[in-house]
Amino acid sequence: MSVGAAVESSQSLGHWYPGWHASQHPERAAVIDSGDGAILTYAQLDRQSIQLSNLFRRLGLRPGDGVAMLLENGPWFFIVAWAAQRSGLYYTPVSTHFTADEVAYIVEDCGARVFVSSSEQSSVASKLVVDANLAHLDAWLGVGSPMPGFDGIENQMSSLPTSPLTAELEGSAMLYSSGTSGRPKGIRMPLQLDPIGTPSSVMKLGRSLYGFGEDTVYLSPAPLYHSAPLNFSMAVHRLGGTVVVMARFDPEEFLQSIDRYGVSHTQVVPTMFNRLLSLSDEVRSAANLGTLRVAIHASAPCPVPVKDNMIEWWGPIIYEYYSGTEGVGFTAITSEEWLEHRGSVGRPLIGRVHILDDAGDELPGRQTGRVFFESKALFEYHNDPTKTAEAHSSQGWSTMGDVGFVDGDGYLYLTDRSTDMIISGGVNIYPREIENVLLEHPAVEDAAVVGIPDSDFGEQVRAIVQLRTPEEAGEQLSSELIAFCQNRLSKIKCPRSIEFRAELPRSGAGKLLKRELRAEYWQEHTTSIG
Repeated sequence: MSVGAAVESSQSLGHWYPGWHASQHPERAAVIDSGDGAILTYAQLDRQSIQLSNLFRRLGLRPGDGVAMLLENGPWFFIVAWAAQRSGLYYTPVSTHFTADEVAYIVEDCGARVFVSSSEQSSVASKLVVDANLAHLDAWLGVGSPMPGFDGIENQMSSLPTSPLTAELEGSAMLYSSGTSGRPKGIRMPLQLDPIGTPSSVMKLGRSLYGFGEDTVYLSPAPLYHSAPLNFSMAVHRLGGTVVVMARFDPEEFLQSIDRYGVSHTQVVPTMFNRLLSLSDEVRSAANLGTLRVAIHASAPCPVPVKDNMIEWWGPIIYEYYSGTEGVGFTAITSEEWLEHRGSVGRPLIGRVHILDDAGDELPGRQTGRVFFESKALFEYHNDPTKTAEAHSSQGWSTMGDVGFVDGDGYLYLTDRSTDMIISGGVNIYPREIENVLLEHPAVEDAAVVGIPDSDFGEQVRAIVQLRTPEEAGEQLSSELIAFCQNRLSKIKCPRSIEFRAELPRSGAGKLLKRELRAEYWQEHTTSIG
């Protein structure tokens, strides 16, 4: 659709956005801060996102332009996101854990014309003003206390109209991959330039699979700069529900928030399950979860014993899905299905699954290979045509980089990521299988398995382990863990060595950052042979 045609059609607005709910229920809570209970109503979210969209237009932004945002979880995150969404813009949330150099790379790479940050992020944001070469930016907008080089966003907005743009068009988040190798890459979807209020695919899935609606109270404990927390929260806003947002995940506060705010839905990652299960029996038994109807999880693999324990505690309200920011496919599974197909991520609801070998040929059922989806969804890795091409097969199917198989009932199982595979003596070894075994050991809190340099075999298997009781680390436990693996797996797959660490690097979405661990060993190896 052309911009002109989209402008004409935008006069007939849909109901699936905050503006509609502000007209029907202006005082309903759109956002609640779980920490202090502060409320952003639908009337406030609508009015402030309209004013900010008018500011974007005054700054010269037009549909297809970009906004970058370095903001912590809270009301302003949603005000900026909805302002960009209703202006037909791309908006790129940046991790608040990134260094100034990492933030500058993304702000430049995404081509943003406006950068929005907060005084809470001033230690990084102020460095960008001084050190980064971001001359392409037309405006630096600051939330909260004054920051050198930033224009106060509230002052800029205060005198602007509270009536929406003549043509409000749907924009799109442009999120960056976690960067399993090299720099993160932006995942860019074509803008459809639909009128605001057009239902999103996530909203449709949330409503049909999980019962999202006006009565939804959705607890979001993960960073909003990640795809799932952002998209599910905005889907709740499209339906008129309430998003309760946590500044950061704390297991006891999480349980208290469910009770305090009458939470009906939440979305978590497996590391959060682990931390919840580590709470004392007294804390867990005291938790009032009576209002909780649906707990969604995805993003990272969930060890079978962990999910078993969570279903036993919470009941069959745990729903898993497999998808990605690329949006090329979606599988889903209920608790009841999972108990019959332990370890599966479900059957496809969007896209048809194909398992391909290294030559690109399709494999029969139960054989392991790269997971591809056949779907109509289009995406590209911004400024990286090579990576875009690698994510597509000769048949035109797309992959998110995972390896797995499909059982006889059509359920997909993920065994690893193709980038994490270890090749030792010519044998392909998938670390996730080993990690899942290690996580069954009662002494292990977290585990990562990587390939380290080996002069004979190319790579050898090493496990990096975080213990529940760090004082137990030593040769005796190391030997015990290796033997534990050898009793369950073929010897070639088992760790040759164990390293104990206080904590493993994980992203805010719970993904294990193996690239950081691998880099240590391979950098040392390169240095030693140089």
